[in-house]
Amino acid sequence: MPTSTPASSAATQTLSRRELFSGFFKIGLSGFGGVLPLAHRVLVEDLRWLDDAEFTEVLSLGQTLPGPNICNMSVVIGARFQGAWGAVVALAGLLFAPLCIIVMLGLLYARYGQIGPLPHMLNGIAAVGAGLMGGTGVKLAIKLERTAWVWAVAAAAFAGTALFGFHLVGVLLVLAPLSIGMAWYQLARQTKHNSEPEQ
Repeated sequence: MPTSTPASSAATQTLSRRELFSGFFKIGLSGFGGVLPLAHRVLVEDLRWLDDAEFTEVLSLGQTLPGPNICNMSVVIGARFQGAWGAVVALAGLLFAPLCIIVMLGLLYARYGQIGPLPHMLNGIAAVGAGLMGGTGVKLAIKLERTAWVWAVAAAAFAGTALFGFHLVGVLLVLAPLSIGMAWYQLARQTKHNSEPEQ
């Protein structure tokens, strides 16, 4: 099984628009039941365009912007490698196959959707999607920085959304500034400590 420690990252790679399109086309074509787990595998483990930390940063940015996370991520990653056209190409690669498939399935569902056990089968598929999302969340959580405040923010986000049912926007508005402030504070302390002359 491939490791998730890529030899190169976005800082050292140059990707063509064709590579961006084909990489995100693969994600869009194969991401049944939830695209984010597959996106992590393709971008971090297979193609090695990002490492785990970069993937988490791009995902975090995507979650704070309106729209689907994976679409936001494709725009950010495409722009990082090829500017505005890279963003367009990556998003087009991601959406092309699902758009064709969902139009075809929508037409079939409109005609045959209430026949036999099909509604129950769709409920089972939803359970698989939930499991895939949970597995990806655990993989990302393992890579979090081992500090108390990071785990406290992660736990608060989980409790707020999953246990207490608070709206995601409200949780982000509270925890995102808090998390950024704590990161700046920690960076300032580390910089001050490194700049102090040794006794």
